[in-house]
Amino acid sequence: MKATLKGLVIAESDDVVENSGYIYFPHAAVRIELLRKTEKTASDLRCPHTVQFYDVLIDGVSHERAAWAYEVPLASKKETADRFGFWKDVKVG
Repeated sequence: MKATLKGLVIAESDDVVENSGYIYFPHAAVRIELLRKTEKTASDLRCPHTVQFYDVLIDGVSHERAAWAYEVPLASKKETADRFGFWKDVKVG
């Protein structure tokens, strides 16, 4: 399974987890150098799983909040611990 944006592979692994319709990649399978933490919004701060969003940076262009990780996932998302999810313009498949 791969997560790509603008033809660039951001994450690749056969060890993925699906939760609530999203695919989560292990931390070690993600090109962390392409991610930048975003400031938490009021909505982020209300998230019971302590979410952290990331911009994906490719060729100097920031794709805002296109990745996320749950820092303290509750039981319903425990399998997403230490993993990243992607959405918006990121293609996962």
